[in-house]
This record gives sequence, structure tokens and C-alpha cells, in this order.
Amino acid sequence: MEQVAEPKPAATCAPRPRTTLSRRIPFARQVANTLRDMIIRGEVPPGGRIIERALCEQIKVSRTPLREALKLLEAEGLIEISQNKGARIISFTQTEAQNLFEVIAGLESLAAELAVTRIGADDLAALDDMHERMCAHYERREKDLYFELNSSIHDTIVRVSGNPVLVATHANLMLRSRRGRYMAILDPLRWQESVEEHEAVMAAFHARDPERARLVWRRHLLRTGETVCAVLKSETGSSAAAKDAALPR
Repeated sequence: MEQVAEPKPAATCAPRPRTTLSRRIPFARQVANTLRDMIIRGEVPPGGRIIERALCEQIKVSRTPLREALKLLEAEGLIEISQNKGARIISFTQTEAQNLFEVIAGLESLAAELAVTRIGADDLAALDDMHERMCAHYERREKDLYFELNSSIHDTIVRVSGNPVLVATHANLMLRSRRGRYMAILDPLRWQESVEEHEAVMAAFHARDPERARLVWRRHLLRTGETVCAVLKSETGSSAAAKDAALPR
């Protein structure tokens, strides 16, 4: 792919309003969803302790549903809970990112290959609509809205594959990989490349070309994994440099 000019930086966003939790979902699960999104966006730093009192105040919940939510996130592998030290965010490592995205690339490329031959007119129209709206969010540099639609496109392709084993396996991996996938769009050049790769896979769907869809989607996910590893490596280097600078001379 030809190198393209780096997109203009995102406009400064207004502060996000406090989360309003829906009554239609069990309350602890709603709290877990809110905390998971905060972790994905980096609002709660990896390795950092969770201060329950401050978090309760921030998201306007009591201690009981918060603690139930933390147990749900512990089961997902996002946090660990110690009886003496409380809860902390588990760091996302380069090794974990590489391992995850190698598997996800295999699963999703197979899903794309199957979906191209099985997708109906309604699902294809829905994919087109999501893709157009995702591109509009990209043009406005609306990261969170872009990310949610991007995730929906990936999930829809997996669902349309019609393979329940693939769908269930993918859903489990997504809980662990969302942090990494969000990191990838923090790189402006990679973000633009990702949009172009989505364009290419949509072209493959309309051409009913399963082999092309498989190749494009596999490369797309592997490139995402490479970007995540690069971001994590950069963060590790910055952290090490900061610690070294703090040492007495």
C-alpha cells in the first residue's frame, strides 16, 4: 500500500457526560460494561489500583454492584483481585497481543471467507450502512463512535459466517482483545490504513470473492496486532526511561 499523508489530528472533544445505566440489563453487568469501556479507552491505567470509593463517586454507584462488576471483569481477565491489595488492572503485554491477534486473524479471515458465500441481501445492506457510518465517524475523527461501529462490523461478519463454534470462540477472544484494538486507532496512519482495508473487504463482499475477503481480512487483523505491539513497546520504553531518569545520579 502506498504511504499516505498522516491525517489531521483529532479535534478536542468536550468532556463526556456521566454514564446513564439502563434498567433493562442486570445492574452489575451494566457497571461491568462501563468499567470495561473505561479500561479499553485507557481511562483507568494498566497496572493501576482501583480505588473503589473514587470509582463509585465517578460512575454514581454503590460499593455492592461495583464489587460484583469487578468479579465479572476478573473472570474476563481484565483485572485481578487480591484480598489484601484490592483490585488492579492487568497490563496488556506485547506477547499477549501477538498471541491474541494471530488467533483472531485466523478466525476472522475464515469468517470472512464463509460469510461472503452465505450473506443475504439484508445483512449485506446492513454491513454497507455500518461501513458508511463508520467512515463518516473517521472523517470527523470520532474515535469512540468509530470504534463501536468498527467492532459491530467485525462481529457481524463473524455472525454471518453461520458457524456457531467460530462465533462463540470469537466472542470470548473479543473480551480480551478490545483494549488492543482501540490502541490501534490511536496511530493516525494505521487508522487510515484500517479504513482502506475495510473498503477492500466490502469490495470483496460485493464481488462475492471469498479468497479475496479472506486475504484482506487476515492482513487487516495481523496489521492491527503489529500496531498494538508497537504501541505497547513504545509505552514500555517510555516507562523505563522515566524510571531511569528518576534514579539519583
